[in-house]
Amino acid sequence: MTDQLLLSRSGAVATLTLNRPERHNAITLDMFRELPTVLAELDADDTVKVVVLRGAGRRAFASGADIAEFEEVRGDAASARVYNDDVAVAEQALRDLTKPTIAMIHGYCIGGGCGLALAADLRFGDTRTRMAITPAKLGLVYSLDSTRRLVDLVGPSRAKWILMSGEQMDAHESHRLGLLDDLQPVENLEAHTYDFARLLTTRAQYSVRAAKQIVNRIVAGQIAEDEFTTDLRNSSFDTADYAEGVRAFLDKRAPHFD
Repeated sequence: MTDQLLLSRSGAVATLTLNRPERHNAITLDMFRELPTVLAELDADDTVKVVVLRGAGRRAFASGADIAEFEEVRGDAASARVYNDDVAVAEQALRDLTKPTIAMIHGYCIGGGCGLALAADLRFGDTRTRMAITPAKLGLVYSLDSTRRLVDLVGPSRAKWILMSGEQMDAHESHRLGLLDDLQPVENLEAHTYDFARLLTTRAQYSVRAAKQIVNRIVAGQIAEDEFTTDLRNSSFDTADYAEGVRAFLDKRAPHFD
């Protein structure tokens, strides 16, 4: 890993940090390209149960993609196509991670940073969080997948307002619209986020990951059971998690899942 992406562990919770505080954690093309490899390693690590994505410090999650490199890496349609594909692969890798992901958003979460945060399962912010998606300020067009994630959260009309205006939304507006799932005072955000992450590590992991898969399929348009979802549900009854959950209930104790 480069020093622009930092990976740390505390128990079953892994933290991936966008580490460019001098640039408000603006995301370079190299960072977007590195993310899928790092996420694949976390997905393959059975000791990791939850991933928290954050920016270094408390001033910004990410101020966006690094515009300073745009003339070089996104200067025309051909280079932009490569750049956009790399960003899409990074966002999809985060969305498709089998484990729960939480974007912990201190301060600014703008443009490409917001696009990345929307690919996480949950977004926890603080009272200084400011969010915006800014293609209309740069002459860009966002991908269908990124736009769909925004529409899924805020609805079509508000998505148009966000994309067409590029205006920043404060923490309370972001929370009201559904861009933030949880809102905390600045000094509480980190403890609250990791408390919730640790809570998820105590739940039945088969159930947690199956819930993510099924919700993602519903969002993608699936409306009826298919062989995959039926097997996912029925197979739960053969897991050690199910046996432990039932036994704990009968014994009137808290379950202890692996």
